[in-house]
Amino acid sequence: MSGGLGFDRARLDRLDRHFARYVEDGRLAGWQLAITRRGATAHLSSCGFRDREAGSPVADDTLWRVYSMTKPIASVAAMTLWEEGAFALTDPVSRWIPSFADVRVYHRGSVDDVVTVPAIEPVRVWHLLTHTSGLTAGFLRTSVVDALYRRAGYDMGSPEGTTLASLCDDLARLPLLFQPGTAWGYGASTDVLGRLVEIWSGQSLDAAIADRVTRPLGMADTVWHADDARANRLAALYVPDPVTGLAVRADAIGDRALSPPAVLSAGGGMLSTLPDYVRFTRMLAGGGELDGVRVLAPRTLRLMTANHLAADLRALSTGGFTNAVFDGVGFGLGFAVVVDPVKARTATSPGEHHWGGAAGTVFWVDPVEELTVVFMTQLLHLAGSHLVPSEAHPIRARLRQLVYSALVA
Repeated sequence: MSGGLGFDRARLDRLDRHFARYVEDGRLAGWQLAITRRGATAHLSSCGFRDREAGSPVADDTLWRVYSMTKPIASVAAMTLWEEGAFALTDPVSRWIPSFADVRVYHRGSVDDVVTVPAIEPVRVWHLLTHTSGLTAGFLRTSVVDALYRRAGYDMGSPEGTTLASLCDDLARLPLLFQPGTAWGYGASTDVLGRLVEIWSGQSLDAAIADRVTRPLGMADTVWHADDARANRLAALYVPDPVTGLAVRADAIGDRALSPPAVLSAGGGMLSTLPDYVRFTRMLAGGGELDGVRVLAPRTLRLMTANHLAADLRALSTGGFTNAVFDGVGFGLGFAVVVDPVKARTATSPGEHHWGGAAGTVFWVDPVEELTVVFMTQLLHLAGSHLVPSEAHPIRARLRQLVYSALVA
């Protein structure tokens, strides 16, 4: 299904042929794409298999691990509570999680001889939403603080017996990577935000997100694990072979999605289908409303999708694993935001907001062109046992090129 709404059908066909080659040569098992404009579907396409070894093709109801694309959903849930007056963006996190009252910041030294200094200002809710808190992640492997996270048991998972509340307390006892508000760093900020959502709402994170985002939007298949009724629709997970770059099945990691998670991760714990996530992006494009259901006020969404950083990510990022281009891109409340498309080397519009997941999924919303794009696949970018930046195959950059090249009116 393609064409119309300002798109050239032949150019959309060219887009599909380009990504079909990723399946034909074995770099991906399969993929799925949806483009909407002005609230209507402009293009739907798919290629390959949700389970290559079983010969099961990608289907409309395929469940994908969206990993960090959970973050925008959780951020929207948090901001529904902001609209109810549950918190102010400048409130210190320690108001609700007391262990954050006396956080310290890494200054110098090795893992065995760390020197820290007091935080100049408290970690605030705004810092969590913008990833400027100083929290990091063990799997990044770019700093002494990352190593301290791993030593505490936080790498690509959590120690046995961890709860969302105990995770927050553990992270608060570890040093921050930088002074709050002075840099941008990918990490556990949204997981701590998820705990705050529980406290503010008086519900578990899954119940709060269901009540505030997924159920109102009709996202019935955006869930935390594939239960028995959904298991046969779950896409297999693949990783790139370190030598050939071809997709190799990774059931040891992929099968975790078949069981309820020990800790609900607002930073990366959800599964979704393409139709479900398209509904989420259409709500964003619709100023917080979809099909007569309002999730957020338009002004709230404009606040979330504005750049809150003093400079772009090139100047402020601590590096490591990220789903964002650095040049010309800032960050809002849960979304990367394009500030200068020329610096970002993209044909998108200023104000476009986006994010992606570790297994190659990505979405963006272009408010100028009234455009949404959602791409699903399952290639987790691992080097050895740790995550690496997900542009090992330049799926996202190519996707933007080809989508905007097909938009002719």
